[in-house]
Amino acid sequence: DIILSGTRVSLGKWDIALFWKDRWCGDFPLCEVFPDLFQVAVAPLILVSQKRSVEGSKQGVSAKKLKKDKVVGAIGKSVRSETSTVSIAPRVKPELALPTVPLDVEQSILEDLRNRVQLSSLALPSVSFYTFINTHNSLNCSAISHDGALVAGGFSDSSLKVWDMSMVGQQAASSNAQGESESTLHEHVLGSDERKRPYTLFQGHAGPVYSAAFSPQGDYILSSSSDSTIRLWSTKLNANLVCYKGHNYPVWDVQFSPFGYYFASSSHDRTARIWSMDRIQPLRVLAGHLSDVDCVRWHANCNYIATGSSDKTVRLWDVQTGECVRVFIGHRSMVLSLAMSSDGRFMASGDEDGTIMMWDLSTGRCVSPLVGHTSCVWTLAFRWIFLPHWD
Repeated sequence: DIILSGTRVSLGKWDIALFWKDRWCGDFPLCEVFPDLFQVAVAPLILVSQKRSVEGSKQGVSAKKLKKDKVVGAIGKSVRSETSTVSIAPRVKPELALPTVPLDVEQSILEDLRNRVQLSSLALPSVSFYTFINTHNSLNCSAISHDGALVAGGFSDSSLKVWDMSMVGQQAASSNAQGESESTLHEHVLGSDERKRPYTLFQGHAGPVYSAAFSPQGDYILSSSSDSTIRLWSTKLNANLVCYKGHNYPVWDVQFSPFGYYFASSSHDRTARIWSMDRIQPLRVLAGHLSDVDCVRWHANCNYIATGSSDKTVRLWDVQTGECVRVFIGHRSMVLSLAMSSDGRFMASGDEDGTIMMWDLSTGRCVSPLVGHTSCVWTLAFRWIFLPHWD
C-alpha cells in the first residue's frame, strides 16, 4: 500500500522525499526505479533512503547521516546550486514599493500636529467618542450633554449613572450633596464607596431605565423607565427633583425640547405625551398609533413632534392642538429611531430591518431610502458636512 503523508511518501520499507522533477539519486533516475510511484505522487522525487531501524543506536544514526551527506556532496555543482536556490527562494517579494507622499501633504500633516491642543479638564475636545466597557449587557441607553462635559447611562438594574469627563482618570471628589436632607439622600445613594466611584449614581426607578436626555444647558437630565414613570434629576444637586406619572406602561423614550422646559415621552400604551418641568401631569396626550410608540423627536421650531411606532408608521403632531398633521408610510417593520434636520426640512427614520428613510416634511414623501444596515437601526443623528467645491 502507498500512503501519502505531507511531503513524504511511504512505500513498504522505503522512505521517499518529494522534491523537484528529473533529479537523480545515485546512479539511477527515480522515474526508472519507481515508475508507478510517479503516477501516484505526481510530484517528482529526488531522494531515496532505506528506512532507519527503530532499534538502531545513536551512533548508527549519526553514521548513516554522515554517509547521506557524502552522497549529497557527490552530486554535481549544478544540482547543489539549484537545490539551495529552491530552498531559500522567498514566496513573496521581500520589499513592497510604497507610494511616495507628496511634499505638500507632509507639510500639512506636520502643520496639523503643531496645531493640536493638549487635552485636559480645562481644554475638552470638540469631538468625543466614549465607550462603555464591562456593562454585562445591562446598558440600555446613553446620552451626552451638549457641551460634552457629562455622559449618562441608563441600566437594567434601574440605576442612572453620570460621568463627569473632567474627572475621568482622576480620583472623584466627594459629592457636594453629602450634607443634604434625608429625603435627598433617599433618592441619591451616597455612602462610604462614593469617593471610590468615578461616576454619580442616581437611584429611584423601580425598573430598567430605557432612555435618558440632558437639558440644553446640562443642568437637568430626564430618565424614563419600565416602571411607567419619568424622573427629572439635577446634575448640580445630584438629586431627583420630580417624578412624572401619567403613562400606564413602560416609557420607551423621552426627549427635551430644543429650548428646554418642555419635554416629550413615548410609551408602550400607544401614546406620546408632552410635559412641562413645573407640572406633574401631561399637557398633551398624542393618541393615534396602533401599537407601541417607540421613539419621539422634536422639530427644530418646537411646534411639531415626530413619533415612530411599531405599527410601521411615523406621525407628525402639532404641539398647539395635539392633532396629527402628517402620516409617513413606507417602512416594512417597526420604526425604532428618528432624527430631525437642524433646518427643519427633513426627517430620517430607521426601522428594525435596517432601512433608513429620508422624508420631506413639507410634502410628506420619502426623498430616498438608505439601505445598507442588516439589522436594527437604534439611533440616528443629523450632522451637516460642508464639502469644498471646485469650479
